[in-house]
Amino acid sequence: MKTTQYSLGNRSIGSEQPPLFIAELSGNHGHCLADTREMIRQAAAAGADAVKLQTYTPDSLTLPFRTPLFLQTSGLWKGRYLYDMYTEGSIPWEWHQPLAEEARSHGLIFLSTPFDDKAVDLLESLDVPIYKIASHEVVHLPLLERVGKTQKPVLLSTGMANEDEIQLALDTLYNAGTPWVVLLKCISAYPAKQEGFNLLSIQALQNRFGTPVGLSDHTLTPETTLGAIALGACVIEKHFVLSRASGVLDSGFSLEPQELKATITLAKSLWKSLGKPVIGPSEQEAVEQRFRRSIFVSEPIQSGETLTAKNLRIVRPANGLAPKHWDAVLGKQASEPLEPGTPLQWAHINELVN
Repeated sequence: MKTTQYSLGNRSIGSEQPPLFIAELSGNHGHCLADTREMIRQAAAAGADAVKLQTYTPDSLTLPFRTPLFLQTSGLWKGRYLYDMYTEGSIPWEWHQPLAEEARSHGLIFLSTPFDDKAVDLLESLDVPIYKIASHEVVHLPLLERVGKTQKPVLLSTGMANEDEIQLALDTLYNAGTPWVVLLKCISAYPAKQEGFNLLSIQALQNRFGTPVGLSDHTLTPETTLGAIALGACVIEKHFVLSRASGVLDSGFSLEPQELKATITLAKSLWKSLGKPVIGPSEQEAVEQRFRRSIFVSEPIQSGETLTAKNLRIVRPANGLAPKHWDAVLGKQASEPLEPGTPLQWAHINELVN
């Protein structure tokens, strides 16, 4: 894809636009609709641009077996069976409509991650403007094809994926009808550690696949987000919870409201400082340029007198000849009397050499 800037509703996504911030609600709803509505309100107050759900049932993700194959053996959910986890984390489908309305009433983009065809059908009925594909689903080509047929744009997480898998996923989406994709750099660890995050791969993804790149960030601190933005990330997704103390499913790697607000504030400030990849003085430096050094008369000089390092100096401000002309000036004769404090000009010199 050649285009590096896209429209999403009244927002633009791309390297020359502020990063789009997504508050991921995931499994943090705690099966309480009122709390989930409050999460959306708090995300809006924190400065998020969008909120995202995950649309699935436990049966769309796994099988209801309690055998070692279906048991989490490490990490945040160690000792839990997949079916039980996904039962806890799934959002009732009848909540999607009121949550979409809540989000839109606060000016937020509403989107979700589907995990099967039925989820896509539900989200299409809600007219979501964009889909997210989770890292674990990158290899689920039938799902990607179904999402592609909606002809909606896609955020594609790349956690665990190698180059060939990303390319196959992109080909599947584009061939099915997806108009554009933003790849999301992601470390599929919960929570993710900053060490080994390999943020420089953001630029590698941009160069290799020609798409904008964002970040799906499972860390609890702002550093990774800020580094990603400095490297060109145009979408940032952070998991969000009202309180980590609640112990809801994904609380262990989710930001609380004030943390999300602080991260977004820092990120927006950083983005404003990035500017453009050009070399030269900025507009705000224009005033200071006059206080650079230049050549001034430091002692009285008579007409015809030789200009020397004794009667000239290189000082501030910059009203005289630039210091690069110092050697050309020395040894020449003054064309007229010059008082100390006079900024030297070519007109003051006989035998002009400029």
